[in-house]
Formats: sequence, structure tokens, C-alpha cells
Amino acid sequence: MLTVNAAWNVWNFRRDLVTSLIANGHRVTIFAPFDETVSQLIGIGCNFRHLAMDPHGLNPFRDFALLRRFKKVFDDERPDVILGFTIKNNIYGAIAARHLRIPFVPTVTGLGSAFLGSRVLRWIAERLYRIAFSTPSFVLFQNEDDRRLFIQRCLISPSQARLIPGSGIDLLHFAPAPFPKQGGAPTFLLVGRVLKEKGVCEFVEAAKLVRRHHPSACFRLLGAVDLGNRSAISMTDVAAWQEQGWVEYLGFADDVRGTIAEAHCVVLPSYREGAPRTLIEAAAMARPVIATDVPGCRSVVEHGTTGLLCAARDPASLADACRQVIELSHEELERMGQLGRRKMEREFDQEIVASTYRELLPQALGRQ
Repeated sequence: MLTVNAAWNVWNFRRDLVTSLIANGHRVTIFAPFDETVSQLIGIGCNFRHLAMDPHGLNPFRDFALLRRFKKVFDDERPDVILGFTIKNNIYGAIAARHLRIPFVPTVTGLGSAFLGSRVLRWIAERLYRIAFSTPSFVLFQNEDDRRLFIQRCLISPSQARLIPGSGIDLLHFAPAPFPKQGGAPTFLLVGRVLKEKGVCEFVEAAKLVRRHHPSACFRLLGAVDLGNRSAISMTDVAAWQEQGWVEYLGFADDVRGTIAEAHCVVLPSYREGAPRTLIEAAAMARPVIATDVPGCRSVVEHGTTGLLCAARDPASLADACRQVIELSHEELERMGQLGRRKMEREFDQEIVASTYRELLPQALGRQ
């Protein structure tokens, strides 16, 4: 069983893992909130159980009913092993599985607002993680910074920790795209949910700074406005930015490849990530990237080779990186993109991730 806070998360990020498990003879059930991707998951051979949950916030008193739902479905299904993704599913799923003596393998896909918010919220998150992760044989991490933090804060033991390169990338689906023709306006693209913690505000401020000297530069924003998130940016603000000419808002797209292909550089000024899918997809398509020098991002970008790193929460630093990209020649940008593609082939191929899970599942079953 895979449990996650949105079915589309499995379809978009873990479909290759699921198809690999099914191809190896496993019966796979997805336990997640229902959405429009469920029929597609069933179409590739998955079973599905609906999980009623609010993916936002972390309150153990309010979430007690969620814990009971995990216990009931786990007890009904009695899977041999459960793979958990996203914060609430990892925490409450692991606790429920422990009571039923079912092996649970959590993957920490990022720390989210629980570790970026107040001290109280972080204290609650750490207490819950310490309880939930006391029994799993393995805890998987998508970057070294998160692994180190969990060990240093005594949330897990060093022997539990395993590293994987994100959720993997289908290198055929995200194939290298021809670079935009010379002479066009330099185009910077941010792909991600329209949230403050994704660095969207810094992206807009950097656009203002860059366009003072490079008025033809184009800054584009592609992603959903997630109003249920406490870090959400309102559509009123987005519309105002677009009306003032600072950014072009493209809305949401199921397939981002065409928009990435039109960009000279993909930007992610995030405050913290697990293994940022945006950067991985862009690099796989041979595009240079700019990202903040924070956990998650720095493991995907080789500064000066496949892209540039800048300071987090610093529009001036981001603007300086954008100006450096503008000053590079067409050949230098292409070369940077090609080196990014090679890094994805070397380190982030979906088969690397799938093989890691295939190796760990028998071990998890054997230990428990």
C-alpha cells in the first residue's frame, strides 16, 4: 500500500515506482484523497481506497480522527508493507501501522512549513516524528541535509536512514528539448505552487531589478494557486503583478514540458525542498537552472556547471544570478543545460529509485 496526501501526487511523481512494483508481481493499493487521477491509477492496475484528510496543518488533537481512519483501513486491507509519503501520512500512518504490526517504510519528501514556521509548530512536528519513526526499519530521505537533521535531532537512529534521489525522473518522457533560438528575449520560468515558501515573491522582486537594465527579459510563473495553504499568495496579488508587467502568469498545466522548452532558464527560489521536481525536470530537458542554496536544491544543482545557486529570501542575489545567465553566450547556456541532463542521467534516473525500493521491501518484511 502507498499512502500520500493526494492521489495526483502518486500519478505525477510515483507512477514509475507503482508500475515497477506491479511489474514485479506486487498488488498495489493507493490510500489517498480522491481526485481526477484515480481512474488513471486504476487503469494502470492499482486498487484505491479513499482517505478523507486535510493535508494542511499539524495538530495531533484535531488529527486524532485521521489516525483512527488510518488504523481502520490498514486493518481492513492488511497489506504486507506500507510505503508512506508526505508529512501527515508518514506520521499518522507509521503510528497506525505500528499498532497493527505492519511494516511501514516512510519517505521524507521535504520538511515543509512544519520546519519553516514557528518554534511551537516545529516542536510539535519533532515530537510526532520521534514517536512515529521509532519502529520503521528504514526511513528514506531525498537529500543529505534532511537526513543529517533527523539524526542530529534524534528523530531517528543513523542505522535507519537511507538516501534516494527524489522520486526519479522518466528520462524518455522528459527528453532534451532544442534550445530557444538566438536573439529572443531571455525567458526565466518558475514552475511551482504559488506559495511564499517557494520564493514567488522574491522571483517577482528579482524581475523588477533585472528589467531595469534588461527590459526585454521575460519572467513567467506556472503553477496552481493553493489557497488552502497558509503560505498561499492570493490571485489578487498575482493579477496585480501581471497587470504591472513584472511577470506573466500561465496558470496550471498537467504537462509542463512545452513551457520548459520555451524557457532559457528555470528558476526555483524556494526556502527548502526535498528533491525539487521542477529542477530535475528542467535539467532533464537540458535547461540551465537557478536555485537557492538550501537543502534539496543544492543537491540537484552544481553551481557554475549545471546552473547557479543564490541566497534564499534575497531578491538581489536572485537578480544577480539572472543577470549572469543573460550575460552568458548561447553556446554557454546550451552547454550548461547539457551538463545538467548528464547529471540527471547519472543520479536521478527513475530506475535508481525503483531498484532501491525493490531492495528494501524484502528487508523491511524480513526484519518485522
